[in-house]
Amino acid sequence: MDQAANQAPGRPRFKRWLPLVLLVAAALAAWYWDARSYIDFHALLAHRELVLSKVAALGSWAPVAFIALYTGVAALSIPVAALLSMMGGFLFGTVLGTIYSLLGATMGATVVFLLARTAYGDVLQRRAGPALKKVEAGLREDAVSYLLVLRLVPLFPFFVVNLVAALFGMSLKAYVLCSFFGMMPGALVYASIGGGLGEFLDRGEKPDFQVVLQPHILLPLLGLALLALVPVVYKRWKRKS
Repeated sequence: MDQAANQAPGRPRFKRWLPLVLLVAAALAAWYWDARSYIDFHALLAHRELVLSKVAALGSWAPVAFIALYTGVAALSIPVAALLSMMGGFLFGTVLGTIYSLLGATMGATVVFLLARTAYGDVLQRRAGPALKKVEAGLREDAVSYLLVLRLVPLFPFFVVNLVAALFGMSLKAYVLCSFFGMMPGALVYASIGGGLGEFLDRGEKPDFQVVLQPHILLPLLGLALLALVPVVYKRWKRKS
């Protein structure tokens, strides 16, 4: 009886961690077998007609399939978001391609967020010391501003941002909205490039995946990021005053 009682508390904890462990294992498997090589510009160039025919055959299900693919890629943190957003613009046009890319990216990020919060959020918050509690309170108070900045200017890996947001108890609604609108400018840039991707494919050229780093695009993104920080700076200034 005592042995069974001692083992019982571990079972819910294991079940809570299992989905996140499986997700990390799948991400490592995707990295090991180089899943990125199956979703790259050269693959699109080689199978352009096949991809277009499949999209035409799927009809109204094509956007669903694209969003599902994007969701899986985002959840596994495979670094092909720029290419997928370009493909969205290429296959569905700039506006719809942007929307479908944002839906997939946001849902993939939300999967990681929910799994992480379920697995370790309560545990870490219970064991957090005074210093971490203070940091948590500050981050939670200005979580919207910070997440918007991290989405507009990806200073840290996608997977890390999702984990940090879950760790510090950001609400699901705020997380989803900030992720969707924060990633919108970048998705729009890449989808608009994808709208003219056919010309690159016809010439056998590769589009510039670093276009978002060019000054005429990067500077407005930085401006939006600074604008998102205005409430944080104002609060700090008001308290000091």
